[in-house]
Amino acid sequence: MELNRRHYVGTLVAGTALAAGGMGRLARGGSAADHGVRGRMSFNDGWRFHRGEAEGAEAPAFDDSAWRPLDLPHDWAIEGPFDVKYNARCGGLPFHGTGWYRKRFDVPADAKGKAVFVTFEGAMYNAEVWINGHCLGNRPYGYMEFRFDLGDHLNYGGSNIIAVKLSPEDLSSRWYPGAGLYRYVWLDIRNPVHVAPWGVFVATPQVSARRATVKVETELVGRGAVEHEVLDPDGRPAASGPGPELAIRKPRLWDVDAPNLYTLRTTVRVGGVVVDAVETRFGIRTLEFAKSGFKLNGRPLRIQGVCLHHDNGPLGAALYRRADERKLQIMKSMGVNSVRTSHNPPSSEFLDLCDELGILVMDEAFDVWKMAKVENGYNKYFDAWAERDIKDMVRRDRNHPCVFMWSIGNEILEQRDEVEGPRLAKVLGDWVKEVDATRPTTCGFNNWPGPYQSGMAAQVDIAGMNYKPLSYGAEVDAFLPAHPVVGSETSSCTSSRGVYHLPIEKYKTHPSKQVSSYDIVGPPWAYPPDIEFDALERHPEILGEYIWTGFDYLGEPTPYGGRDNSTNGYWNADWPARSSYFGAVDLCGFPKDRFYLYQSQWTKTPMVHLLPHWNWEGSGHETIPVFAYTNCEEAELFLNGLSLGRRVKGRDLTRIPVEFLRYEKDHFMSKYRLSWEVPYVPGILKVVGYIGGKPVAGKEIRTAGAPAQIRLVPDRSRIKADGRDLSYVAVRIEDAEGNLCPLADNTVRFKVDGAGSIAAVGNGNAATTAPFIADRRDAFNGLCMLIVEAARKGGSIVVEAMSEGLEPGTVELVAG
Repeated sequence: MELNRRHYVGTLVAGTALAAGGMGRLARGGSAADHGVRGRMSFNDGWRFHRGEAEGAEAPAFDDSAWRPLDLPHDWAIEGPFDVKYNARCGGLPFHGTGWYRKRFDVPADAKGKAVFVTFEGAMYNAEVWINGHCLGNRPYGYMEFRFDLGDHLNYGGSNIIAVKLSPEDLSSRWYPGAGLYRYVWLDIRNPVHVAPWGVFVATPQVSARRATVKVETELVGRGAVEHEVLDPDGRPAASGPGPELAIRKPRLWDVDAPNLYTLRTTVRVGGVVVDAVETRFGIRTLEFAKSGFKLNGRPLRIQGVCLHHDNGPLGAALYRRADERKLQIMKSMGVNSVRTSHNPPSSEFLDLCDELGILVMDEAFDVWKMAKVENGYNKYFDAWAERDIKDMVRRDRNHPCVFMWSIGNEILEQRDEVEGPRLAKVLGDWVKEVDATRPTTCGFNNWPGPYQSGMAAQVDIAGMNYKPLSYGAEVDAFLPAHPVVGSETSSCTSSRGVYHLPIEKYKTHPSKQVSSYDIVGPPWAYPPDIEFDALERHPEILGEYIWTGFDYLGEPTPYGGRDNSTNGYWNADWPARSSYFGAVDLCGFPKDRFYLYQSQWTKTPMVHLLPHWNWEGSGHETIPVFAYTNCEEAELFLNGLSLGRRVKGRDLTRIPVEFLRYEKDHFMSKYRLSWEVPYVPGILKVVGYIGGKPVAGKEIRTAGAPAQIRLVPDRSRIKADGRDLSYVAVRIEDAEGNLCPLADNTVRFKVDGAGSIAAVGNGNAATTAPFIADRRDAFNGLCMLIVEAARKGGSIVVEAMSEGLEPGTVELVAG
């Protein structure tokens, strides 16, 4: 087919199977029943950890009794301490050096002759693995899942020792990568004939309202007879047969608003006896990419996307399902329908959640190819590992209906090389298509017009444009007249939650090491969200955008500390600035004002947001700029009950200062913000949104008195007693009347008793070295966060928060 009419048809998600011990969930890609073997088992519990060199630790007889016992997933770096001797670009945390993990485990005697292998979903970085002193091999890339066959080196019916050495290097990442065995580990014991890992591939090449064809490719280890059964989203039989094609009547499509998921049961028999069975969850949907836009299931859909790094703020890089789920739920409430996994393969758990929540994913492989951005980056491994890593990513993730694009790279420096850039882009794209030809490839290009002139951009199916809204339309069409185009990275506006600097101006940095939430400040390439909104309105053919970023993340504290893509650079000039200001949501998950600006463009349920806070007495500012973000037709502002006038969205414009590369003016007249200049008087500031002349939404901000009390607001009061589930408890500093104190910085101490414990604390302040693993936290602009982790026993969890001079806060949670 012609590229401008490329039609990709729906495919499906990771298999699930035997319940994993202690995980409270079904294990991915293992046996669906016990057929004389154990199938897939969680291998996360009962490890010992040592930070530093340990000569001979791979040997079974090595004495590890003094090592720290722990369960996985584990990120050693998040425990700190923050220190100026570490790179603020990578969070100012000790992610590099050496770490060892060891685990003693038994293997039953009847497993001899079976297939036994261990799978690491992520090991950061430069993993080396031994079993009973025998070196199994290594895997450098910390973001990619890998496995080793243990069978020839095990003591069957006896004890075994597995040892893992990790040695992440300094100057190996442009953001906080974490360190350690930070994702799940699995042990598989399977019959000799079994479905190969990632050996089931489901596609639906023909889809209509009446019928969908399910095409199944199955790779076996050994020879056996294969049968398939499809269960519908309610668990009822929908089709069965030996394959490779099955027909489903009246299919229920996977969509962002209705993420229907089917299950494929694949059974393997030898001599009529079942020897293996796996379950693969999948979705039925169609993808159409054209120069004129994107369609999901035949329906035009504009991408409302965010770029996300893999860390979860105070929890670091360690995988917590609930942390990722909450992050995605917050993004969905902002109106997000797609995520770009910047700039590496995500966890399988993350993709499972996107499948379940209805969020499309641009699955990204690399931040660097051969040319270094930092001297010890993936460039050191590209030649030896790139083909294996990108093919493994595609094989692992190709059954997820949420995945709709494969990104082969981000802002690759080979853009500057008119020969090597196009060559490598074609090589990588071809490797992807060898494994999965049902989805398009893309790449994020930020060098204008180099990769377009050289033909590099033409080597991918969809051109990703980073920070180039001024080039949409005729400029890019001159090079790519038929290619679809997406804003693969946009805006890069920075802000600190609850901080407002007056007068409103675009500055490079501020003495406070914070950034104003009037949302106009960013690095030289950056621009306010309004610029992208306007460009996309004028160019409906652009598929949509991925803002940088949905959440703040650890490391890369732009605009402080350094310059992007600087080789060999530490970013410590503005210490303690050590994490991102880019997010629409802060590091703890508290929305910034920019969250509501996007919500006003990306959602339809009537809403209106008001800023700034209303505690300006003694500030020296007599008149305060007040902004409202709304998806209503009009908004009216009141101060102490007196109307200050209505503003009509689209007619009444707000002048905002703008300065970025190739932009010729010094301002932008935004129709996306409504504004008033308000003489400051304490009291109640209120905004009302109108549609058709009727009030449909409102918000008010009250001048707060002195801090008087703590109020605790958990996101969930009941959590699972599985040792990993979380409750995020928002901590509010309020006055005596229950108003948030927007400038409060009180130190809050925490006590957690019962069936839970403190996992981490935080407050969203990007410029503090206070530890995340602690029992206290200063409020930042009135808020901080306590993250409570459930124990593996049910019961009550009593949370207390105390601060000198304030009425304490208490809340009871339940783990069960």
